[in-house]
Amino acid sequence: MSSTCSCRPVFLDDLVENGISADGPLTVVLRFTRPYAAVINAFPASNVNWIASPTALQQLGEDQFRITPVGAGPFVVVSNQLSSELVLERNPDYFKPDRPYLDRLTFQSIGGDQPAYQALLAGQADAYEGLNTTPLLEQAQQNPQVRVTVQPATSPYVVQLNTRIAPFDDQRAREAIYRATDFEAISRGLFRGLYPVSQTFTGPGGLFHREAVAGYPAFDVERARQLVAELGGLTVNLGTLSGYVAEQVMTALQTQWQAAGITVNTESYQLSTLVQEFNTGQWQSMLQTAGAWDPAGGVGVGFRFSSTSPFSGVTDPALDQMLDDAAATVDDGERERLYGEAGEYISEHAYAPFGLAFAPANVVVQGVYGPGLTTRIPPIVVNAAVHWDEVWRTQQ
Repeated sequence: MSSTCSCRPVFLDDLVENGISADGPLTVVLRFTRPYAAVINAFPASNVNWIASPTALQQLGEDQFRITPVGAGPFVVVSNQLSSELVLERNPDYFKPDRPYLDRLTFQSIGGDQPAYQALLAGQADAYEGLNTTPLLEQAQQNPQVRVTVQPATSPYVVQLNTRIAPFDDQRAREAIYRATDFEAISRGLFRGLYPVSQTFTGPGGLFHREAVAGYPAFDVERARQLVAELGGLTVNLGTLSGYVAEQVMTALQTQWQAAGITVNTESYQLSTLVQEFNTGQWQSMLQTAGAWDPAGGVGVGFRFSSTSPFSGVTDPALDQMLDDAAATVDDGERERLYGEAGEYISEHAYAPFGLAFAPANVVVQGVYGPGLTTRIPPIVVNAAVHWDEVWRTQQ
């Protein structure tokens, strides 16, 4: 089963009632309600490019189709234990006749970086995606049994501040957080400079990145203390998604902010409870990641800064318009300029200080190769997209 998508930017005057149509057997035409320049860059992170069999979906129903999908991919599902184990075999009808290289592929959930790394060393696994425990990463880089590929950073950490409620509805409180935060010291002290520091929602591995942003409120602990005094004190609840790097950074931020006279309470969340906390609208500050390889694709800048996002702490129509304009133009130079202006605007209003541009690593045993596993591919969302149809291994 073969499929090819030819996509073009489509503008408002192109609208039809049905936004997706076919133009011949190999071309799909997408019509948007507004211009969207990031469409091609967003495809790998969107399920719109997962070509499913409508016949199988109708026959199996949605619940069963989730477990045994039928489509145009390089592998077919042998078994699927949800959140546990997925076993795949080579699809003999894949539209690339010499792909995939592997006859069988098994994805196994495992309880963290340490047991995953031990499974590699014990010969119980061949590859691990998303290693982020820094001491373990350094250990793996020195181990001749494995090969480590650290992906280019595209999504920096950001301290989200909920500007809809106290205390961060007051810009002085937001600026105090900026002035009390020294991400350069955190990068050097905790991670030996492994992760670069960003002043905006892009990382050095992504599009339209700027190393420095004009007007970014620099670290100045004395100014932070002055602002806290003006406010009559400042107490902050800071949360993050449970994980090694995030929790290390959160603890360091707590220490820095307390040195500026800020009282800080911290909490780590599992993903489900983190989503619930965002949905309450009563959270104060969250250490999260912001941006994507293309700022308008995947979990991009709008996810953290758009007025309509449930995971944003900002409601600002002017910023919304900046981000919409940047996502709409197909001129890369103009997009870069507009995103630069948006970064400066965020700094001017002290909406959220940015931090480490972190990217996880992929680890494989010797003899395993493949795009995204052993070559550097900028992550479109969090982890690099591994091209599993091109993964191969040497004969032992």
